[in-house]
Amino acid sequence: MLKGRDVVSIRDIAKSDIELLLRRAEEMEAGLVAGTPPDSLRGKIVSTVFFEPSTRTKMCFQAAVKRLGGQILNLTSVQASSMKKGESLSDTLRIIDGYSDMVIIRHALDGSARYAADICAHPVINAGDGGNQHPTQTLLDLYAIRRMKGRIDGLDVFLVGDLKHARTMKSLLYGLALFKARVTLVSPQGLEMNPKVVEEVRGKFKAEVAESGALDLKQADVAYVCRVQKERFADPYEAELAQKKFMVTTESLKGAKGDLVLLHPLPKVDEIAPEIDGTKHAKYFEQARLGVPMRMALMAEVLGV
Repeated sequence: MLKGRDVVSIRDIAKSDIELLLRRAEEMEAGLVAGTPPDSLRGKIVSTVFFEPSTRTKMCFQAAVKRLGGQILNLTSVQASSMKKGESLSDTLRIIDGYSDMVIIRHALDGSARYAADICAHPVINAGDGGNQHPTQTLLDLYAIRRMKGRIDGLDVFLVGDLKHARTMKSLLYGLALFKARVTLVSPQGLEMNPKVVEEVRGKFKAEVAESGALDLKQADVAYVCRVQKERFADPYEAELAQKKFMVTTESLKGAKGDLVLLHPLPKVDEIAPEIDGTKHAKYFEQARLGVPMRMALMAEVLGV
């Protein structure tokens, strides 16, 4: 049961709860298509507290709240808060919590969402904490994969790009392992997934996880690409070199399966060539859209409505 709980990590959510969310997201999507979404959050106030830039996650949550009839309190940055005057993060969170039924937070520091959950009396949802976790992105990714491929179990899913810094990939690897997908980690040298994360999913779920330094997508049912996070590099030139080696082009897709699904958490910069957008494989814009029904489902479950 998710009612009243914080969602800080994908590890906080049992497989049975994820399966419930997948079903509820289908119901929410059907309601959106029919123009009759439930007003489950009517009378509820949700605060979006984003200390890092965001387009999709923030607007997706806000759209989901409004589709469910709720109201939004929005904090955009430290500069727009009393923290600029010297107020502590803990005091700021306590004030916001007092105004809200739910707090959705993004912050640059690993562990910041767990810190917020310890402080706030109302449920906290992690919208990304540094390079650590992004659980709701994983939920929408699992929903997108199942909806586009009909299943998750047994698929060959390739995670491609900067696996060292991408919080999305860490969360997604855990979710895919939970659902028994076969995963191949493809990254430039020096940007590999943290070995502790890989060993955890191998040990906990007996997951099939391979690692590769070559961009070869011939066996992939799903290729999930992420950008090289240049803002987390000390040397921007090093980041650009890594990106050029792992850019997905039409050449990269030669020999790929006809029904290959190409996903991306967005924003994409130059890791996917522009001409890929027009191919049958590109599903990342649909993937982003599917975040609305999934986040609707999650908030409804957490608030018990």
